[in-house]
Amino acid sequence: MSTPQSLKIWITRAQPGADATAARVRALGHTPFVAPLLAVRMVEDPLIELAGVRALAFTSANGVRAFALACPDRSLQVFAVGAATAQAAREVGFRRVLSADGDVAALAEGIAARRGEIGGAVLHPGAAELAGDLAGALERAGVEVRALTLYDTAPTALEPTQIAALSEADVALVHSARGARALADVLAAHPQPRLKVLGLSKAVLAPLAETPLAALASAPFPLEAALLNLIDRST
Repeated sequence: MSTPQSLKIWITRAQPGADATAARVRALGHTPFVAPLLAVRMVEDPLIELAGVRALAFTSANGVRAFALACPDRSLQVFAVGAATAQAAREVGFRRVLSADGDVAALAEGIAARRGEIGGAVLHPGAAELAGDLAGALERAGVEVRALTLYDTAPTALEPTQIAALSEADVALVHSARGARALADVLAAHPQPRLKVLGLSKAVLAPLAETPLAALASAPFPLEAALLNLIDRST
C-alpha cells in the first residue's frame, strides 16, 4: 500500500470524466489509477424536437456533451445540477447557464421557482438511466418537462493488467450508482478487502453495502470537490 501522503486512487468513472478527475487527484498530490468500469455509448441519430422548449436541464456533464454533439442549438437557457455540469455547458457554447450547486432535488426546486420566467417546456437530455427523478419532480411542481435519451452507460471489462493492479489501490472513487454496481461485480470476482471506497452520495454507494471493504464513505453533498476532500480524511 502507498503511504498516507501519496495514495493510489482508483478512478472508476467513464471517460472523458475519468481523465478530468485524475488530473484533480494528481493536483492533490496523489497517484491516479484510471480504470473505468463504465463506458458511454451514444444513441445513433437521436430525434431532437425543440418546438415549445424554452430551457434545458442537465444532471451530468455527459448529458451536456451528448446534447452538444447531437444538436447545434445553443440559444436555450440551461439549468445544471452543479458547477462541473455548468462549466461543461459553457465550454460547448451555452451562454445562459445557471447551476443549482447541489443535487437533483435542488435542481428541480430551482427550475420550479422560475417556471413563470421559462414560459414553456424544459427538455432533460441525458442517459437511459438518469440520476434521480428530475422529470417526476418537475411534473409534480407543475413544470412541463420532456426527457430525452441521448446515451447509455454500460459496464466495461478491465484489462488483465488493470485487475493485477487492483491490490495496489488505496482508495476507489465512485460517481454513480451504476458505477457502484459495476464495482461491486468486480470486487465479487476480485475481492479487495483493504480498499476504501468513497462515493458522491449515500445513494451512489448503496450497491456496495454488502461488499467487504476497509471503509465506505460518502461526500456530504454531491459535488466532486466534496468527494475529493474525503481522500485525505480516509487515511
